[in-house]
Amino acid sequence: MESATKPGEATATNGATATNGATATAETFDVYRPADGSVMRTVEITSPAKVAETVAAARAAQKEWEAIGFGGRKVWLERLRDWIFDNQDHLDEVMQQETGKVRADAALEAFYCVDAINFWNDQGPKWLADEVVTPHVPILRTKRHKIVYRPYGVVGLISPWNFPVILSLGDAIPALVAGNAAVVKPSEITPLTLMEIERGWKEDIGGPDVFHVVNGVAETAGALIDEVDYLQFTGSERTGKLVMKRAAETLTPVSLELGGKDPMIVTRDADIERAVNATAWGGLINTGQICISIERVYVEEPIYDEFVEKLKAKVETLRQGADGDSYTAEVGAMTSPAQIDIVSDHVEDARAKGARILTGGRKKEGPGDWYEPTVIADADHSMKVMTDETFGPVIPVMKVKSVDEAVELANDTRYGLGSSVFAGDPEEGERIARRIEAGHCNVNDVLVNYNVLSLPMGGWKNSGIGVRHGAQGIRRFCHTEALTVPRMKQTKNEPMWFPYNARKRNFLRRVYRLMNARGRKRFKG
Repeated sequence: MESATKPGEATATNGATATNGATATAETFDVYRPADGSVMRTVEITSPAKVAETVAAARAAQKEWEAIGFGGRKVWLERLRDWIFDNQDHLDEVMQQETGKVRADAALEAFYCVDAINFWNDQGPKWLADEVVTPHVPILRTKRHKIVYRPYGVVGLISPWNFPVILSLGDAIPALVAGNAAVVKPSEITPLTLMEIERGWKEDIGGPDVFHVVNGVAETAGALIDEVDYLQFTGSERTGKLVMKRAAETLTPVSLELGGKDPMIVTRDADIERAVNATAWGGLINTGQICISIERVYVEEPIYDEFVEKLKAKVETLRQGADGDSYTAEVGAMTSPAQIDIVSDHVEDARAKGARILTGGRKKEGPGDWYEPTVIADADHSMKVMTDETFGPVIPVMKVKSVDEAVELANDTRYGLGSSVFAGDPEEGERIARRIEAGHCNVNDVLVNYNVLSLPMGGWKNSGIGVRHGAQGIRRFCHTEALTVPRMKQTKNEPMWFPYNARKRNFLRRVYRLMNARGRKRFKG
């Protein structure tokens, strides 16, 4: 899930940068309400010197945090979980105002985080326990061999504007469970909910000094990369490359979750009603601002006309607006004005190249950042909307003659984050899924994989490096240390140690022949 706009892409005053067209100075930036364009709050930029000071404080606290063990860390994280429950209405309200989400989408962020706290508290100790390794040859079994997982120290997280808490605190949780401290730089467009959580951790809970938020744009992000021991970045492909280049200067390990152009394939024997409902939700949840949303749909020719008509009808039933806590809308505002320009460009490009705009296709007039839910028929790969990440409330549909053609087109992309297949026979759906070049595929469903925290979530191709979730999702925040420990009393010298002589050489040759040769050759020579 990522921001399609690079942090620091638009230049503001006095050398500061912002992606939302906000007024900024060298010391502050404004956070706007996408619903009406009004200013919510002015936030102080964290200077590079302050970033270094913050990371140093986190590093000092991390040693004790690691030392209290899984049980001690669990107590503090459960207090955070309960604080989120107690303050969810307030957090949802702040989230909704700074992102433009409808309330149902805003509430998902807290739901995810409390579930993640329980999950990582339960699974972390198991996945980070010492692993005993059995050597492949008997002679090495005179020692005990282990893999030990040890935290990096301070984990830095740079998160985007589309899911400001899931993609920041959601990654910080496994890092903290593993014994790291965490320092997060949220998007300058949407920092406020995470700042509230930081305040709750420090002031209401009184938690250890291992969770911090720093604010700013490119300069702040660069300083964070320079100071931390490990970095998780979620954002655009373009910015991910810059982050990796900056991290290379200090050999800081990184994981990157970048762009997506996730395909859906609908076969001729699929349940059309379910496929249509899934497409509408999977393409328009969070106003289409999800990197694993349905960004392009390939439908076999025999059901194509019925599918696009039903999808048009479904989307036209959706309500768009700012619903407060009334749950009276399905589609909200777009979070970044800059993203509306990309969406508009993709739609107009498709229109000019012969696609049919079945519904929507326009930015709404008036205050705020609103783009209509849009369905495009007769799309093809000459159009940006089928090849570049749109990241908005737009669903393009293309007719295909066969599953083979659909798979070929689905794989015709530099991205490989997610995908979906709808087929009448789930086993056939799985066979198709295994041909798609992506980090995950949902058969007869959409987006559900993200809620299965035991499954790795990562991308192929230009969609990223590394994964979140699953055992790899917490082990990435740890060094591995290999230990060998004697099982019994040892001699003063080993056969392979000095001095060398012919007797030792002949003995070792016989031993290695017995271990490695096969058949009669084991007993020759």
